[in-house]
Amino acid sequence: MALVKKFALAALMLVSFLGFARATSLEEQEALSARSIEMWANGNTELVDETFADGYLNHQEPDVQGGTLTLTTDQWVTLLHQYHESFPETTVEILMQVAQDDLVATRWRFTATQTGTYLGLAPTGRTVTWTGTQIDRFEDGLIAETWVNWDMYGMFEQLGLLHQN
Repeated sequence: MALVKKFALAALMLVSFLGFARATSLEEQEALSARSIEMWANGNTELVDETFADGYLNHQEPDVQGGTLTLTTDQWVTLLHQYHESFPETTVEILMQVAQDDLVATRWRFTATQTGTYLGLAPTGRTVTWTGTQIDRFEDGLIAETWVNWDMYGMFEQLGLLHQN
């Protein structure tokens, strides 16, 4: 199954490179969702316009302050670049995807090494792992809206940002 998803993502990237990518099948939507998550690992946002629809909104819950944050495409790209400055060595593993109609739910695992300052925390060199779930809504073959829930507390604990009394 993982090989099929990698092939679908590679095909989608080739079609996108040629300038006419729009996800039309559930498998293509899954590949596009995976691409959006892989951007966190590679820091490459060159395919943002071929991934996200005009007016894209990304809902982060929790955000790093513990609330809920809604981002536009430009704000999402800025957040991704800020994250990548702190964690340039990131790998992403897609654990599961479920697609239905115009929605794709993806469960993922990030593993990253903190080599840059993050939330005021000097580089620790620690490698941390956390999981999350992302739900993407598609419109005209592109991601129009995303909801993300991730294990911020697990990540923060591994980094030493949470202190026990």
